Amino acid sequence: MSQTRIIVFAKAPLPGQVKTRLIPALGPEGAARLARKMLLSTLERSLAAGLGPVELCMSPGPTDPAWQGLPLPPGLTLSDQGDGNLGERMARAAERGLAQAPRVLLTGTDCPALTPARLRAAAEQLHRHDMVIHPALDGGYVLLGLTRFSPRLFADIPWSTAQVAPLTLSRIDELGWSLHRAEPLSDIDEPGDLDRLSAHWCSS
Repeated sequence: MSQTRIIVFAKAPLPGQVKTRLIPALGPEGAARLARKMLLSTLERSLAAGLGPVELCMSPGPTDPAWQGLPLPPGLTLSDQGDGNLGERMARAAERGLAQAPRVLLTGTDCPALTPARLRAAAEQLHRHDMVIHPALDGGYVLLGLTRFSPRLFADIPWSTAQVAPLTLSRIDELGWSLHRAEPLSDIDEPGDLDRLSAHWCSS
């Protein structure tokens, strides 16, 4: 069994409910359009990596009308993030994923720089390390890869702060697991981040 399972976390791209920190720059509709493009691009890149199953872990769940009309690519596995804070939802997905595959890559939809080549490189590092992380420039992370599970990695983390990656790294040290730290990448959360995108991303 050599597959790597990619689990993509995403909210339904509804105006006023996604990319809220970008609303001052793009408006609710523009922020939702960007979220939709980034979601679909992330899924296409994840499938193009050719590593194994790609799971879209959805909020709300896949049967909710919020997802109607979204042209999801074929070949995905769909799941419900369920209740709880982000750490609790990620922990459930990671534990479930590792019951189905020897390696799991967890990611969101905010990093266009997470190319198929980078996804394949992260999966390759999991042949030699327990974990791999792509930190984000803002102090979070855009990808976390695992071959082992501990709820400690996701508990009591102040999500959406600059402490996410440092605390996660300290937890990995506590567990004594081997880690490959990949290059930091940009995610797109704040109006200033839009300068890193080409014009077509924010067009209608």
